[in-house]
Order: sequence, then structure tokens, then C-alpha cells
Amino acid sequence: MCPDPPFALPERARRWRIGRGRTLALGRLPLLMGVVNVTPDSFSDGGRYREPAAAIARGLALAADGADLLDVGGQSTRPGAAPVGADEELARVLPVLRGLTDQTAVPLSIDTSKAAVARAAVEAGATVINDVTALSGDPDMLAVAVESEVGVCAMHMQGTPENMQDAPRYDDVVADVFDYLARCRDRLVAAGIDRARIALDPGIGFGKTAEHNLALLASVGRLHALGCPVLVGPSRKRFIGHVLGDPSADRTAGTLGVALALARAGVQILRVHDVAAARQALLLFAAAGGLD
Repeated sequence: MCPDPPFALPERARRWRIGRGRTLALGRLPLLMGVVNVTPDSFSDGGRYREPAAAIARGLALAADGADLLDVGGQSTRPGAAPVGADEELARVLPVLRGLTDQTAVPLSIDTSKAAVARAAVEAGATVINDVTALSGDPDMLAVAVESEVGVCAMHMQGTPENMQDAPRYDDVVADVFDYLARCRDRLVAAGIDRARIALDPGIGFGKTAEHNLALLASVGRLHALGCPVLVGPSRKRFIGHVLGDPSADRTAGTLGVALALARAGVQILRVHDVAAARQALLLFAAAGGLD
């Protein structure tokens, strides 16, 4: 049975407080976080936006398409990805963040697990830290998040991007991820981060088989009990090709199908590459009674 639509969620899960005194209202339809990969080895765009001018143009296009946030990342987190140094990551993302800050009012998120990158990104205009290690990969990251007072997104991942898909195993993937995110939420709050600033991400595709991903998606409504906005990034992930029976298939339509299911389950934020298509699909889904 589907949970009630997002507007029936607890009051504290209907707003996400991010940096610079901004609060994002979370309503019937999920907010869309547009992906801006400033890397040479992204699984989804093959490095098309590696140059700052191209990445800035991409971000502005996503904003024009209706993105509610832009997530800028300079370190690939695809399976098997090797880490890059902080200096290289900064060289990739800072010109893009500065350019976007000058040209759009859409809030910016920095996709990083390095405290030095997060600190510089916030100074350059980012108002959200989106960390695939749930602010645990760098011992200084919690302090940066506390001091900067920006929004944070903490994600579940089993292993690291280099090894996460080697042999992921769980006793009960839904319960295990729920418990991990609950502990993570409590750790962040204990460190001094207001719960209103925290979003939680089950980490689709990060240390999970296709079956694990599908089980999490089917039970994602359970995460609302954590009392924080839920952010999910299913966009163009490998499990879509698994379901379609064709690993090489275009994953855009599959992503939209998942996005509608997540909207029905009350997920408040979707991280996607194809903002225009996702927004159109969600609008028509709601207009046709999909959230009633």
C-alpha cells in the first residue's frame, strides 16, 4: 500500500534548510536536483562537461529546464572510479561554481567527500554539501558542515566507489540501510547540525546489486520515518538496464518510470540528469491523478 502523498508527511520533513538563510519548501512533487558532472570519466556523459564553460552552460540549461538545485561534482563516483586529489577536484569545480553563482539564483550543491573541497565550494556559493560517504570519509567534513551552516545530504554506501560493486551483501537491505541512515542522522545532530538541514539518501547503485536497488525503491516510503527529507538518485543507473534486459539500452525512459514511483512514495528530492523530461513526466503524472 502506498504511503500518503508528500504533503501528509511530518512537518519537519516538508522543508529543507540550506545555506545563506534559504529554505526549500517540499511539496506534492519532488524537487529536481540537476547533475553537473565536471569529470572526464562520468558513466553518464563521458566527460562532455569537463571544461568549465561547458559545465556552466550545462548548469544554466538545467536551470532553464526547471532544476530546483544544481549538484556540481568533480570526482567520479561510478563503480571502479579511482579517487582524485583535492587540488584537482577544486580546479574542476570552483570555476563552475563561481560561474553559476554569477549567472543563476538556483541553489548550488557540491558533490564531494573532501572537507577542503566542501569548504572552498561553500565560499564560492554552494549551499548544500552532498557527500556519498555520509560526512564520514574525511575527519574534517563534519566541522565544515557545522561551521558553514549549509544543507547536507548524507548517503548510504557499502564500501568505496573503487570496490563497492565487488560483492555487496546485506542481511536485509531495507532494514540495514534504514538503520545506517538513522545512525547517521543521529551522529550529525549530535555534532551540531540541525535536523532541518539534513537530507538522507539510500544510495541507489552504491554497493548494491540490481535486486538490492529494487528492494530499496519498493520500500523507500519507510525512510520517511527518519523525519528528514529523502533524496534519491536513480538516474541512468545500471539496474535500469538489468530490468529492461538490455545493459546497453537508453535509460532515460526507465529513469522516468522510477521517478514517478518515487513521487508516488513521497520522495522529496530526485537527483536526475534529464531535468526537462523528469519535470514534464511529473507534472503530467500529477495532473492525471497520480498523487491522489
